[in-house]
Amino acid sequence: MSAHSSPQPFRVEPGALAGPRVLPVHRDLSGLFPWGGLRRGGTISVQGSSGLLFALLSEASSQGSWTAVVGMPNLGVLAASEAGMAVQRVALIPQPGAEIAAVVAALLDGFDLVAVAANRIGEQLARKLSARARNRGAVLIAVGPWPGAELELTVARGRWSGLGTGHGHLTDHRVEVRARGRGAAARPRRAAFTLRGETPLTPPVFEHMFDTNTAATRRNP
Repeated sequence: MSAHSSPQPFRVEPGALAGPRVLPVHRDLSGLFPWGGLRRGGTISVQGSSGLLFALLSEASSQGSWTAVVGMPNLGVLAASEAGMAVQRVALIPQPGAEIAAVVAALLDGFDLVAVAANRIGEQLARKLSARARNRGAVLIAVGPWPGAELELTVARGRWSGLGTGHGHLTDHRVEVRARGRGAAARPRRAAFTLRGETPLTPPVFEHMFDTNTAATRRNP
């Protein structure tokens, strides 16, 4: 490699595995996976929280894995950074256009993890993309229901904290994450986990009660 060359995220040969067979996740989430982390070649479905998606991606990203997020225009670099991701190794493709399946397929050839909005992909193409991930040794994470996903993770309930008596910012979102799947992942599992830096999508339940006549401040992402 010349002095002017820069590291490339793409594998030398299609299907070659760069790194371990299982990519790491946060230790509080590892018990949800029969393999202890994100198994290369697998497809995971994430439902109920964009914060959970970033929590899944952040550990592998911070340890050197290349990550792509496709078809989710509301997710940005700031949110990824707050979740602990190494943004220099994250590719955001918010508007992939009509050929989103072709975009995801190309990314699976070169990135370790590819996350995609599931509602943008039909069932037949979804199964083909899962097969491509399996063949290339990448991890495919679908945000939403996905046919044939070997593991589904959902945020069942949560509680926000950070507000004092009528003042403060929402900071932490303590949630229960539930897992169910097929094969080795057939046994239901659950884990408590704290999502940080996430903005609530619905009226939150507060850890600290406050005077309803006093305005409270919510942090924007």
